[in-house]
Amino acid sequence: MKLRQVLSTTALAIMALIGNPVFAQTNMDQGKMGMAATPGMTDGEVRKIDKEAGKITIKHGEIKHMDMPGMTMVFVVKDKALLDKTTVGAKIQFMVTNENGQMTVTDIQPTK
Repeated sequence: MKLRQVLSTTALAIMALIGNPVFAQTNMDQGKMGMAATPGMTDGEVRKIDKEAGKITIKHGEIKHMDMPGMTMVFVVKDKALLDKTTVGAKIQFMVTNENGQMTVTDIQPTK
């Protein structure tokens, strides 16, 4: 009788996982959703830095993992110390993520 209960409980747990929307999302092909599976660095040129507000304006190429064409836009930085890594006019590579609906720069690296 105990084995039957264990098997029933296990089967219910597996069904709950498979039917769980969070689990289902991890199995989706994100490339078909307009997002690459892993974010990558994007090429850009710094146009403006606002250290006090923690913002940076970047003219950037395509942000592939967000299915975004090249343009110039203002980003928030996750850590204001990132702004010390660059200057206006500098060519950079940067990582951007969508955090609570806000485009946020999480890494900045100078290019050679």
